[in-house]
Amino acid sequence: MHSSLSLNLFACRALIVGMTGEFPLPARPRLVGVANFALGGLNRLALVPDHPLDLDALCDIARRETGLDDFGDPWFLRPLEVLIEALREEASLNAIGRFAAVGQFLKVLRERLWTQHWFDTHPEILGEPLAPPVIVVGPMRSGTTRLHRLLAADDRFEHMRFFETVCPVPEPGFRPGKRDPRPRQAGRLLSTVHRLNPRTAVIHPTGPFEPEEELGLLVQSAWGMKHEAQWRIPTYGRWAEEEDATPAYRHLARLLRLVRWARGETARRKPWVLKTPQHMLDLPALLSVFPEAKLIFIHRDPAKVVGSSCSLVWNQMTIHSNEADPHWIGDHWLDKTGLQIDRMQAARSRIHPQQRIDVLYRDMDADWEAVMRRVYRFLDMDIAPALPSMRQYVDKATRQHRWQRHRYDLASFGLDDKTVRGRFERYANTFDLQPKPARPDMKPVLQGTRRALA
Repeated sequence: MHSSLSLNLFACRALIVGMTGEFPLPARPRLVGVANFALGGLNRLALVPDHPLDLDALCDIARRETGLDDFGDPWFLRPLEVLIEALREEASLNAIGRFAAVGQFLKVLRERLWTQHWFDTHPEILGEPLAPPVIVVGPMRSGTTRLHRLLAADDRFEHMRFFETVCPVPEPGFRPGKRDPRPRQAGRLLSTVHRLNPRTAVIHPTGPFEPEEELGLLVQSAWGMKHEAQWRIPTYGRWAEEEDATPAYRHLARLLRLVRWARGETARRKPWVLKTPQHMLDLPALLSVFPEAKLIFIHRDPAKVVGSSCSLVWNQMTIHSNEADPHWIGDHWLDKTGLQIDRMQAARSRIHPQQRIDVLYRDMDADWEAVMRRVYRFLDMDIAPALPSMRQYVDKATRQHRWQRHRYDLASFGLDDKTVRGRFERYANTFDLQPKPARPDMKPVLQGTRRALA
């Protein structure tokens, strides 16, 4: 019965797409509504702790739970305070949203205390140098994940793994090289997310040990667009756009040292390969902390970037609020994508050409090996040792996601191709991002991966 219903729903959606060219905005999974109702009842019965969304109260709880009291650089308390205030005033959180927010903030506060504990008890962690990293820079949904995972396939680089970005700080008592509970914790979290909203696995497929962006290291400073992609908090977004992000990136660099120390691999000192769309807004801060980094900029048709971004945000925001507004999401993420691109272009013009390279999403689809060979010439590295692992990644991704496709439609968010491309006309012309007519004899080499990561 369940399989038949699923097939009928799929057929209906396919019919709508075929007749109109549009894909209907997916409804929130029913399990989310059930979980919201159940969690609300547990809160009313006082069976689940109902901690206040209050910074001082949450700090006190974290101190009591850990027995520690030093959060390190106090800079992060200001963005956290602004974020909490915006959540109270603007986000219209449901029971799940409020539970997730409190849980996330308590986790950050505990891990800030644990981080300083490790630095105090093992000062050698911060004494370890970091080699200049290779950093992928692009807007949300521009193909940064695929490019990052191809580079991560090369064992001459270090890369973050999913469990390390979700749980970057081990608890006190942990010993490097010994049993680590964090992968299992991250796996349970991922399973919960996928059960609540299976579309998450299509939009951004991952696993506990898969290469992942360092977004969680910026979350440790309550910093970044990640929060805006989860909650409706425009006040926080506008505030952060005017702030200097350098303290958040300094802490990110400290956490990279801690992550490497926790692996028990401090002697290797390989360069990190990093990526997160937040870097688009923060390139001056990023380069002040990593002045010798090599930057790989990736560019995609802005209409696809905005549409895919809105779909991702809708997918997350409907979990945390019963009042998610797709047209508000469209307006906000059109503006946010514009700001990302404007700031990237301004900062990019001041970076020496020998420190940066530009690649196109379209070219990655057509011939990823040719693009990666060009990237490796830029890095002054021989690509040959990495190609077998890269091809293995591509084959695996293609098999896993052959029948999955992230569908979205700008009209669902009150937008259209003409409006979006008009906003980014200068940028699109600079990098030749206008859509090309499809050739009937061309088949993208990475069709399955493209569908999964679009």
